[in-house]
Amino acid sequence: MSTKSTAISRSSGRAIRRLTTAAFALHLLAAVIAVGALIALVGNALDPAYSTMDPVVPVAAATATLAVLVLGAQAIATARIRRHATALETERTDLREAYDRARLDSLRDGLTGLGNHRAFQEELDAQVATARDDDGPLALLIIDVDDLKKINDRKGHAAGDELLRAVAQVMRGNLRRSDRAYRIGGDEFALLLPGCGLDDAEIIANHLLAATLNGHHGRIGTFSVTIGLSAFPNPSSDRQQLLHHADAAMYSGKRHGRTKVERFDPSRHGIADDTRTLAQLIAAVERVTSKGRLRAVYQPIYSLRTGVVTGFEGLVRLGPEAEFDDPTALFVAAEATSRTIELDVVCAETVLANARDLRPDQYLSINLSPRTLESDAFSPLEVLALSRRHGVPPEQLVIELTEREAVEDLKSLRAAVATLRRQGVRIALDDIGAGNAGLRLLSEVDFDIMKIDLSLVRAGATHEPSEAVLRALGSFARQRGHMIVAEGIETPDLLEAVLELNYDAGQGYLFGRPGSTMAMSDLKLVDLITDAGRSAHPAA
Repeated sequence: MSTKSTAISRSSGRAIRRLTTAAFALHLLAAVIAVGALIALVGNALDPAYSTMDPVVPVAAATATLAVLVLGAQAIATARIRRHATALETERTDLREAYDRARLDSLRDGLTGLGNHRAFQEELDAQVATARDDDGPLALLIIDVDDLKKINDRKGHAAGDELLRAVAQVMRGNLRRSDRAYRIGGDEFALLLPGCGLDDAEIIANHLLAATLNGHHGRIGTFSVTIGLSAFPNPSSDRQQLLHHADAAMYSGKRHGRTKVERFDPSRHGIADDTRTLAQLIAAVERVTSKGRLRAVYQPIYSLRTGVVTGFEGLVRLGPEAEFDDPTALFVAAEATSRTIELDVVCAETVLANARDLRPDQYLSINLSPRTLESDAFSPLEVLALSRRHGVPPEQLVIELTEREAVEDLKSLRAAVATLRRQGVRIALDDIGAGNAGLRLLSEVDFDIMKIDLSLVRAGATHEPSEAVLRALGSFARQRGHMIVAEGIETPDLLEAVLELNYDAGQGYLFGRPGSTMAMSDLKLVDLITDAGRSAHPAA
């Protein structure tokens, strides 16, 4: 209740207490007067002398009249008490109804009419407790609207609001009576499914996705969502895990193509191993990006024709206060919390700022996600500005792209790549051969360097089919005038196999581990092989 309402209630209570006290006093006075009148009348009847001494009858009559007046005043006071009591009860009822309405409003999303984030948190607590007590399952769907930002930018926020209402309508149309739907963020919704395990929840999630894709939703038409799901008690053993696992599955779906349903899988969703909440992960990533908790290291890239250091790949390592176990965990968290762009820019600046020993005949390679380059929130001119600020000419800069996460806006990516190449920056496709990574980009993006993943390099040294792929990639690169680099050269046997492929350059632990210095000596590659041979077959 408000302070004003509480004050009114207290004032009314004090008034009622005063009137009640006054009524009691009048009642007591009337009783005393009535008893006095009765005594006077009885005395007059029993003692004739009494009547000659004192005018008893007139006094008794006056007393009785006074008693009547007092009783009348008491009746009036009682009526006022009742009116005040009725008014107070009405006021209390109105205040309770207003409070209940205010609480309902505080738990409802004003745009969609669904429960809001606060309501979701309260219901999640209650549902998990009920599922635990009943020894039953509970599924959670986290639903993210695809491309809401683009719709807001292109069609205006009114269109975006209409899309969010359409999502809410689809959810209402596909709920059971026991299910509960919520809007928990700008473009995120949640759905609690009591009595559902993973399999049943996946069926419901696919129905929701199909409804968005196949239905016609007013001016919005069709749209799509990405849905992540998990279930209590398996695989999520408590409330925090249930929310965290569903979040991790949803963000994984966003990173790998969107417009899909993804159920939590402990073997694939690495971020779910981190028990921190999404808000805590966001804060941890932001502390890394804002407080300089990264350091640069450089791995040499050698010419496989001359043994000369032709360049370095700039990488980052975590400082002691980075709050993550390794760079992979940091990048997974950045992707899951939509902080990839910020982290990419900070990593690029860290690498460029410490590349003071780069020679004019060498290049520096830095890693950027395609998601960063294709984003409206990032400009390739930022990279050029960073490069110039730290004294690295664009002609000595290489941007490495990997397709470990799906490219969403190929047109924007092509435009960003074209801008960089016009300024002299070269583009490398990284991790070619790691699953499907790089295969789409090979045919759809202009580039200058091909970097072959170490898994394919290792396989090619022992398996003929993999060797055939390596030779085909080398032929492809030479036909188009691209430089080709073999990654992961860790043993003399691998070096010997790669030299037979006639690749341009290579990197790996055999040549040098990532370190803080760029002072690397040239190598005699043949000696690396023959020295290893002599060690393996010492003279008798």
